[in-house]
Amino acid sequence: MQAYILINCQTGSETRLISELMELPEVIEVNGVWGKYDVLLKISTNDPNGAEQIVKQLRNHPDVVDTYTMHVLYGQGGTIDHE
Repeated sequence: MQAYILINCQTGSETRLISELMELPEVIEVNGVWGKYDVLLKISTNDPNGAEQIVKQLRNHPDVVDTYTMHVLYGQGGTIDHE
């Protein structure tokens, strides 16, 4: 399962949070972004509850204010269709 997670964080904590997120084995990509959200996280996990566990971990992080999770739909484009 793959998912994109949008994250709002405490002002000034973006760089530290991104560094921490890059250490998670499920993380494929993480970027700071401008706009409504501060960080875009792409994850992949074989565990059916993996995305939920990561979101719980994020929501308990002291620098994370809010998250928004979008699960990838297989068969609707992107590189995931070739797996």
